[in-house]
Amino acid sequence: MERLCGPNLPFWEANQTLHTDQPDLPQCFQLSVLSWLPCVYLWAVCPIYLFYLKRNHSGYIMMSILNRFKTVLGLLLWIVCWTDLFYTFHELRQDDTQPPIYFITPLVLGMTMLLATFLIQFERLRGVQSSGVLLIFWFLSVLCAIVPFRSKILQAFSQNEVTDKLRFTTFYFYFGLVVCELILCCFNEKPPLFSDVVTDPNPCPETTAGFLSTVTFWWFTSMAIKGYKKPLEDKDLWSLNKRDTSKVAVMKLLQEWEKELAKAKSAETRPSNQAVFSKLPPSTTNHIGGGGGESSLEEAEVLLPNQKAASRQPSFLRALIKAFGPYFLIGSAFKLLQDVITFVNPQLLRMLISFTKEKEAPDWWGYSLAFLMFFTAILQTLILHCQFQYCFITGMNIRTAVIGAIYRKSLVITNAAKRSSTVGEVVNLMSVDAQRFMDLTTFLNMLWSAPLQIMLALYFLWQNLGPSVLAGVAVMVMLIPLNAVIAMKTRAYQVEQMQHKDSRIKLMNEILNGIKVLKLYAWENSFKEKILAIRQKELNVLRKMAYLGALSTMAWTSAPFLVALTTFAVYVSVDENNVLDAERAFVSLSLFNILRFPLNMLPQVISSLVQASVSLKRIQRFLSHDELDPDSVDRKNTATEFAVTVVNGKFTWSKEDPPILHNINVMVPQGSLLAVVGHVGCGKSSLISALLGEVEKLEGEVSIRGSVAYVPQQAWIQNASLRDNILFGKPYNEQKYCCVLEACALTPDLEVLPGGDMTEIGEKGINLSGGQRQRVSLARALYSDTDIYLLDDPLSAVDAHVAKHIFDNLIGPEGVLKGKTRILVTHGISFLPQVDNIMVIVEGRVSEMGSYQELLKQNGAFAEFLRTYALEDIVEDEEEASESMAEEGLFPDDALSIHTDMVDSEPVINEAKRNFIRQISIISADGENPKSRSVRRHTGSQRKHSEQQDKKKPHELQKLIQSETAETGRVKSKVYLEYAKAVGVLLSVFICFLYGCQSAAAIGANIWLSQWTNDASANQTQENLNMRVGVYAALGIAQGVLLLGNCLLCRAYSMLRAAKLMHCNLLQGVLQAPQAFFESTPTGRVLNRFSKDVDAIDSYIPDNIDIWMRTFWYTLNVLLICSILTPMFLIVVAPLMVFYWWVQRFYVATSRQLKRLESVSRSPIYSHFSETVTGSSVIRAYGRHSAFVMMSDMKVDENQKSYYPGIVSNRWLGVRIEFIGNCMVLFAALFAVTGRENLNPGLVGLSVSYALQVTMSLNWMVRMTSDLENNIVAVERVKEYSETKTEAPWEVEDKKPPPDWPTEGNVEFQDYSVRYREGLDLVLKNLTLSVKGGEKIGIVGRTGAGKSSMTLCLFRLLEAAAGEISIDGVKISELGLHDLRSRLTIIPQEPVLFSGTLKMNLDPFEKYSDEELWGALQQSHLHKFVSNQPAKLELECSEGGENLSVGQRQLVCLARALLRKTRILILDEATAAVDLETDDLIQSTIRTQFEDCTVFTIAHRLNTIMDYTRVLVLDKGQIAEFDTPANLISQRGIFYGMTKDAGLTQ
Repeated sequence: MERLCGPNLPFWEANQTLHTDQPDLPQCFQLSVLSWLPCVYLWAVCPIYLFYLKRNHSGYIMMSILNRFKTVLGLLLWIVCWTDLFYTFHELRQDDTQPPIYFITPLVLGMTMLLATFLIQFERLRGVQSSGVLLIFWFLSVLCAIVPFRSKILQAFSQNEVTDKLRFTTFYFYFGLVVCELILCCFNEKPPLFSDVVTDPNPCPETTAGFLSTVTFWWFTSMAIKGYKKPLEDKDLWSLNKRDTSKVAVMKLLQEWEKELAKAKSAETRPSNQAVFSKLPPSTTNHIGGGGGESSLEEAEVLLPNQKAASRQPSFLRALIKAFGPYFLIGSAFKLLQDVITFVNPQLLRMLISFTKEKEAPDWWGYSLAFLMFFTAILQTLILHCQFQYCFITGMNIRTAVIGAIYRKSLVITNAAKRSSTVGEVVNLMSVDAQRFMDLTTFLNMLWSAPLQIMLALYFLWQNLGPSVLAGVAVMVMLIPLNAVIAMKTRAYQVEQMQHKDSRIKLMNEILNGIKVLKLYAWENSFKEKILAIRQKELNVLRKMAYLGALSTMAWTSAPFLVALTTFAVYVSVDENNVLDAERAFVSLSLFNILRFPLNMLPQVISSLVQASVSLKRIQRFLSHDELDPDSVDRKNTATEFAVTVVNGKFTWSKEDPPILHNINVMVPQGSLLAVVGHVGCGKSSLISALLGEVEKLEGEVSIRGSVAYVPQQAWIQNASLRDNILFGKPYNEQKYCCVLEACALTPDLEVLPGGDMTEIGEKGINLSGGQRQRVSLARALYSDTDIYLLDDPLSAVDAHVAKHIFDNLIGPEGVLKGKTRILVTHGISFLPQVDNIMVIVEGRVSEMGSYQELLKQNGAFAEFLRTYALEDIVEDEEEASESMAEEGLFPDDALSIHTDMVDSEPVINEAKRNFIRQISIISADGENPKSRSVRRHTGSQRKHSEQQDKKKPHELQKLIQSETAETGRVKSKVYLEYAKAVGVLLSVFICFLYGCQSAAAIGANIWLSQWTNDASANQTQENLNMRVGVYAALGIAQGVLLLGNCLLCRAYSMLRAAKLMHCNLLQGVLQAPQAFFESTPTGRVLNRFSKDVDAIDSYIPDNIDIWMRTFWYTLNVLLICSILTPMFLIVVAPLMVFYWWVQRFYVATSRQLKRLESVSRSPIYSHFSETVTGSSVIRAYGRHSAFVMMSDMKVDENQKSYYPGIVSNRWLGVRIEFIGNCMVLFAALFAVTGRENLNPGLVGLSVSYALQVTMSLNWMVRMTSDLENNIVAVERVKEYSETKTEAPWEVEDKKPPPDWPTEGNVEFQDYSVRYREGLDLVLKNLTLSVKGGEKIGIVGRTGAGKSSMTLCLFRLLEAAAGEISIDGVKISELGLHDLRSRLTIIPQEPVLFSGTLKMNLDPFEKYSDEELWGALQQSHLHKFVSNQPAKLELECSEGGENLSVGQRQLVCLARALLRKTRILILDEATAAVDLETDDLIQSTIRTQFEDCTVFTIAHRLNTIMDYTRVLVLDKGQIAEFDTPANLISQRGIFYGMTKDAGLTQ
């Protein structure tokens, strides 16, 4: 340096700088280091920055006043710097030689100013609105110029005059200009021209935010304020940045993945000259490779062992890294920087403590240390959050890209591939596996950062304490396996708990679906016990998890203490000269605290790495599946006059399977109608799939001329409005649309649907019947107006008369589609005479083809087919008619489910009904063969079941909406009180007190440590050594024990008790709710309370409370300690706490709503996806592939739109809260410096090292507050349902009926009226009738006359509006419900079975012996079936009794009735659910077994009640006729009309 500055200007003088109260830096140092520092920075960064600007171009910015000012100032600076340079030359001429530094520095500075000016302009041209690089440069320049600024003035004062006037002036000019540049640099330029920001309605302010705003996340504040004022909604969310949209992210990943696939392919094809594959030439297979066929791979490996096999596997990981790696690396660079800075503060702490020891050190040392601590902490905060931001965005982009890639792939995979991964699995790939990547990216940097931090910490600790550190590290390392074991056990328990939870929810679901039956049989208690038994198991597992959790918490919380204890104990006892002073102790403590985090994280990172690698393999396997070959069907063919040709076709579903269709030759002329017939499973649908290119083509040619519409066998309905389902992306044309509806017989259905054609159709078309779904599917095909129609048996799902209508108006020779080419797969023989050509398929081959007449003459397979089906078809037609009537809701399953039906039905329907009843009676008179019947039945009942649930939906549309709004805004303190009550009020207080104690013990240990370190200065180290170590250990262990005890008491006892209690109340509340409650509340919502909310109470709330309490007490203690040591601290604490509270309120309000929006927008992604997978063939057939991809992308983007502000809100909070923490550090240090006269080093160390940790706990406290507020809502929601209005009590003690009541079975109605719910009309009006014991009463009347309501009244599922019913003289309104219901028997219309054994289904309370059970089965004709089962009575029934046929289920219900054998039997006759044979069995059994009982039958088939004692005819809720059947017929009233229609009377 001497050469540069010359001998007169020394570079460094210790006396002038460090050891004085008025420090100043030497002139040479000022001129060289301080002046060059900003220049070196700018020149170093410049090349990288210019490269970056060249790559990223976002339009140019117009020259603004701001920009002009910046440029002018830059040029002025250059002039000012070079003025100095020329002045130095001028002095040279005057023979006043200056040292070289006077030439170099102005030259360098001038060049740098020119560079800065150039950058200002270049940035403007590249569209940079705010420059971080320049901001830092100007900031450094100002910082470095402050020292000369001060020293020049000091010099002038000391010499009373300015010696070097020109340089003095230029310097102050320079200083002023640099400050101006810094200020101007803080402002933003306008957005560049032609940028997206200008066009976007709600752009994300991040893109236009300045550098400072970006670093501190200030741009998010507007959202936080908005969220605080009112709950956020979708429209308040910003649009996504371009780089985060699906369009960009998915394309990035797919490009890389395509490259990987291409590489893998080329690696596969290269060795073909040396080895011959025994493989079909590729042209014949219907494949485009996703990694090629497996066989070729193996052969290549066998034949060429020298080639690396690995290179041929396309690597998804590599694609991910190439697509998103570079962006992620920026985050990693920040992380590296942050790791290094982390270790600066402990060093500063050491200097601070040693400063308090030296009483004669100048004060400014302390102040500068305090401010240095503050600045490093702030720098660390900013860098840390920038790093997090980069990682989270990478994670988010990876999730978007993975979901997009999987979605796109799922639309094109072959059927073989589809079989290997079910829809559920693929949805899991999307939800779980994509999420795992996202979680991993946030921690991924810990993989290298944790070891780095551990090594650095150990290095500094070794410097501090020498080898004794190893003792402490050994303790830490020993804790790792302990925690690993705990984690593994916990995971095992978690799986077990999930299983219990699943079985509980499954049972609950069944209970809710069959709640009516439970009430009718009075079986609630039995099921309640079952649920509580499962719940108890679940709680036991939770308790075990709580024990493990307590251990693990104790291990981690006591870890730093144990480590410190062992290290210090070893350190002082190894060598007498080792003295534990404040510096060593507290610096080591803060280093140990740094160590805690990486050691904690490593196991987590590793486990999430393992999970992510599994996910990676699964995704890679899925993305490597084979894809359908788009060219297997030739669409370009225009030469022939045939619309569809297949030549020598041979097709298979997948390569491994045998072919399904052999040498198929078909020519379909333009505009003809071809019917394809054949037995079940002969390959009719496969042929249609072959024409669509959905199956593998092994040989032959397929060509299709023109566009295609496809109607699958199972209609595929989207979750959209009915109109959207029909339009399917085509523009709306009213005339055409109405014509389509007419042809598909949909017009009458629209009148029934609540919203007409704008009705929202549920998932899988759940609120349409099977027939309606099929017709919608047909309407979609018709509306699409294509050249060729492939119809895969569309007429089987609709009933006979509708099928005829559709054939005549749509498909047939006179239909709308005449002139188009139609291929119709069908079973309906009646239509065959009207088609142009018939093709008969037998076992995958075309056996014959020709017109109806030709084939009949040939007398081959077709004639035989006709003979087998002709008989059945006549029966089936009628039966279908009967079924369809029930299905289309002419006979409601029970009047309860349709309130709309109360209105008189139109005459048309009555007409249909009359014919229908007549048909039925004719059939039942013939007693036709039951074989063909039971096949169909199953579907019928399921259909009805789903319909029944949905008929309930229309009248609670308003309700649904109300329920959801209840969840916005703050949680009331009442809810917390509720929870405290459930835990126990005293217990809650005691638990809080224990947390306080535990915290106090921790503090005590540290205060003791500070006392111990003060022994060092007083030189009494040896005397009290054992006492010091002992008390320290005792305090620490006390803390651990208190913590363990607290965790056990809190988690394993009181909170589980609360969980048990709340679930119990909820269950009781729901089971005791009246029937009306279940009609107005969808099962899904009730189930959600039982799953999600109960889960929150079980596991989330205790965790949240635990962490919240710990952080709260910790923070409180820090504040206490700092305030006690330096009371001044209190003055600062108040404003900081206000600021903290303020930030926290803003954050909690906003983040809570963002979380809700995010979870609401997440499920549509998956439901849309599973819908797409099931309908992929339809989507492909109509060529709507890209439209669906767009829809999926939109849904993902919608979800990320609420997820992204969620991430940023955490960063925003982090920066602000850590700023508060850093302020605490600053003030703790400052007050330690000011009060160092009366503070000993130990206490300074204590207060500052505590303050250094407070940031973390402040941060956690806000997070936990927010989580707790999100979860505590569950308590409110569970409470809401446990307090529903209950029905009458189950048992009334003083009104118990005698045990054998009713003995006679007399039933009397007196002026009885009833309504369904408050505010609805009466359903039964003033009924008065009396029935003697043993009478058989038939109840008839048309739909909505109140037949079912009568039975419900007997069971008091409906409570009387007026009048009363008495049985054997006892008024039923006074009895307990169970007493009443258990003495009546009903055979309901819908047979409901629960999952469990058959025995449980017959006798849930285990009242009867096995003999009695077998007797009942014998009488109900199930004996043979059950005794043939290996399990006999222990036969497992699946959910809803799916493994029994509907007829068998009905017989089980009969067996239940036979077991109860009460004096009054109510028979709600099953309509179409049972075949006639079963029905006759039931009737005959009832006649013999219930001979002396009173029987009420709601009759649909009149012939069953013609021999009853009396018949009751209801009309509009009143008695119309009531007499013996013979009398009623002679009266020629309503009943006579009905019997006449049924063909029973002439």
